[in-house]
Amino acid sequence: MKFGKKKIKPQIDQEQLELIQNAQRRIKQKKRLYFHFILFLLGAIGLIVSNLALNIGAEITPFEKPWFVSVIILWLCLLIYHFINVFVIDKFMGKAWEKEQLDKLIIKQKTRIEILKNQLEKEDIHIAKSELYNEQLSITPKKEMNSLGKSNITIIVAAGQNNEIGKDNQLIWHLSDDLKRFKQLTSSHYIIMGRKTFESFPKPLPNRTHVVISRQKNYSVPNGVIVVNSIEEAIEKAKNDSQPYIIGGGEIYKQSLKYASKIELTRVHHTFDADTFFPEIDLSIWKETHNEFHKKDKNHNYEFSFITYEHQQKNLKIN
Repeated sequence: MKFGKKKIKPQIDQEQLELIQNAQRRIKQKKRLYFHFILFLLGAIGLIVSNLALNIGAEITPFEKPWFVSVIILWLCLLIYHFINVFVIDKFMGKAWEKEQLDKLIIKQKTRIEILKNQLEKEDIHIAKSELYNEQLSITPKKEMNSLGKSNITIIVAAGQNNEIGKDNQLIWHLSDDLKRFKQLTSSHYIIMGRKTFESFPKPLPNRTHVVISRQKNYSVPNGVIVVNSIEEAIEKAKNDSQPYIIGGGEIYKQSLKYASKIELTRVHHTFDADTFFPEIDLSIWKETHNEFHKKDKNHNYEFSFITYEHQQKNLKIN
């Protein structure tokens, strides 16, 4: 999906341009022939009148005929040559040229068909994976779903046009409204993150319970911060919170997609140089339920949208 309002400049490829130019050239040829024909008629009448009525050159009689007859015949020959050149000679040449252009267009069309085939094959694989994922969700034991899925786990993330979320463990934009929204949503809740995300903070965020996922043994954290070894353990620690949030980074987002029921996405309508990315959202599983667009202004260098996605199966009640 493309965001923002962008002006699209129409483009004409070389083959289309040549076809247009050829059509324009043919129109000019036919106009010139038509003008020549009208000029011939008027000129012939003028020659006849000047000889018979005004006796101009009455003594000139080549081939024992009035001189205007020879001039009209010669002019008629030129007109016929002009006609043949436009509708016979140039048409034959045009046929060959048109065949050449048709061959080019056929080759180009075949290339486009191959590209479409490849895209369809990729989509088939993507759909198959989605169906397999749904099937796996449907056969997940209820006990496990109850232990890990009873909380309304929400992923909250800001991502660029190509799903960029950061570089060198730092944000790559500053959007004050996005930061305010993050604070408003996550305050008084558990926030689950990877070690690198936690280390990107100058200090723990106020009024939130931090759950940090790390494989490091004896990982040192300030008082009140919970350290776990897996996403499942993190969700278990946050089970008493009615609305825990997953806040990053890239690998934690990827692991948490199968447990989350909602994604709060800030889509930044720009592309960035990044080394960390958010996973592609599978629209066969996730449904967009809210979209709020914001224009860039003096406090925001980029246009962005607040978008909410809800997981279709996670919204079903588990008995």
